[in-house]
Amino acid sequence: MIGTIINSVTIVVASLFGMFIGSRLNPKLKESLMRVLGLVVVVIGLKMALLTDEVVILVGSILLGTAIGEVIGIESKLESFGRSVERRFEGSKFAEGFVSTTLLYCVGSMAVVGSIQEGLTGDYSLLLTKSLLDGFASIALASTLGIGVMFSSISVLVYQGSLTLLAGHISALMTEKIIAEITATGGVLIVAIGLRLMELIDLKPGNMLPSLLINPIILFLI
Repeated sequence: MIGTIINSVTIVVASLFGMFIGSRLNPKLKESLMRVLGLVVVVIGLKMALLTDEVVILVGSILLGTAIGEVIGIESKLESFGRSVERRFEGSKFAEGFVSTTLLYCVGSMAVVGSIQEGLTGDYSLLLTKSLLDGFASIALASTLGIGVMFSSISVLVYQGSLTLLAGHISALMTEKIIAEITATGGVLIVAIGLRLMELIDLKPGNMLPSLLINPIILFLI
C-alpha cells in the first residue's frame, strides 16, 4: 500500500499548497506539465505492455474487453454517476470539493490498474505517477473548492488500498505468467490514458477495463 499512502499524502500537501498559492500559478505552465506527465504515463504503459509473451491473447483481450465496455457504456455511466452525485451536493463548497475530487481520483483506469499492479507485483511506480497527476489537480481545484479537496485523500486511501490488498490476496492463486499478462494488459490501458492526457487521441480507457478480466480468463482456458 506504499503507493496509495504516497498518493494520499501528495493530495493533502498539494491541496494545502493550492489553497494558499495555487491561484497564482500560470495556466500555461500547468497545461505543459500535465502534457509532459502524459508522456511519462505513455512510457510507463509501454514498459508494462512489453512484459507480454502472448501478443495475440493481449490484443484479443483488449479488443474483446473494449467491445464489452463500449456495449455496457462503462465510462459514460461513471461520468453520469459523478454528475448526479455532484448535483446532490451543489451549494456546499466543502461537499462539492470532496465529492468532485473523490470521483476524479478514484473513478478511473489508473487508480484501478495502479492499485492492482502494486498488489500483484509490489511495483507502485504507476501510483507514483498518478500521485503527481493528482497533486497538480489538487493544487488547481483546492484554490477554488477549498479544504474539501484535501479530505478526498481519505477516499483514495480506502479505495485504492482495498484494491491493492484484494489483489495481494488473489496473487497467491496466480502464476507469474498470468500476473505478467495482466500487467501487460493494464499497460495498454495506461498508454491510452497517457495519449488522452496529451490530447492526441480521444479514447475511453474506462471502457477498456473489462480487458483486465478477459485476459486471465483466456489464459486459464488455454
